Amino acid sequence: MRGTTQEALRTTAELNASYHTPGEIYDLISKLTGKPVDESFRMFPPFYTDCGKTITIGKDVFINSGCHFQDQGGIRIGDGALIGHCVVLATLNHAFVPDKRQDIHPASIVIGKNVWIGSNATVIPEPIYLLLAAILLFSCLTACGSSIFRIPSEILFCTVPATYRYSS
Repeated sequence: MRGTTQEALRTTAELNASYHTPGEIYDLISKLTGKPVDESFRMFPPFYTDCGKTITIGKDVFINSGCHFQDQGGIRIGDGALIGHCVVLATLNHAFVPDKRQDIHPASIVIGKNVWIGSNATVIPEPIYLLLAAILLFSCLTACGSSIFRIPSEILFCTVPATYRYSS
């Protein structure tokens, strides 16, 4: 994992160091993830990740500036997803018991089709004792600053922690 992390740090440093055309960003994110990213993908750097190789990005995805992806547990972003400024996607957790805090527990994050995650939201897998994936399903919206575990389709959640506000 150390080599992958160093590669991710090099690639994100290159991405974040200066202006890049959309095509250059496409190429850098494809290099970072180790797989082609659809040409409809758009991003405003800076962007940070600790691995990169476990990120899968769908078509027509937009990631705004300042996002942090801790992706060692895996992150899948569905078609049409919009990710706001400074969103954190964190897939690693630590044991609750103090003498086991060094133990790392990965769990995936799945962001469904047409999901919109508002600025400064934090998405994490369910609490450590459950070790389930965080899943945001079709067309849900999360408001700015929300902390998110699991959200069903076509629902708006907002505030900290995320609370139900609206269903279409």
